[in-house]
Amino acid sequence: MKTKAKTLPAKPVPVPARYRARAEIVKALGHPTRLMMVDRLAAGECCVCELQKLAGADMSTVSKHLAVLKRAGILENEKRGLKVFYRLSCPCLTDFFGCIEGVLRKRAGRLAAEL
Repeated sequence: MKTKAKTLPAKPVPVPARYRARAEIVKALGHPTRLMMVDRLAAGECCVCELQKLAGADMSTVSKHLAVLKRAGILENEKRGLKVFYRLSCPCLTDFFGCIEGVLRKRAGRLAAEL
């Protein structure tokens, strides 16, 4: 009688640090409010008070969103008197948004063709 060879569970493949770092940035962008803030900051720096109005949220919530983006290296800030101004640390991020818009247009075209 033949016996089946036991299969060992696959060892998890270590994820290179560069992919973990990329995932951290993409994850930081993974909220509609944060995307809206980044989109606004693509036009130039602005005060946190303006971002609060844009988000329509309380200052605590806005501050948490900004902290996530800053920790990921997407934003920089500068305090001027009592106001804090934010700007994109890497304006080429808007190129990534352009790519996302291209994917959305392509997906919309496929969906329309299926109807």
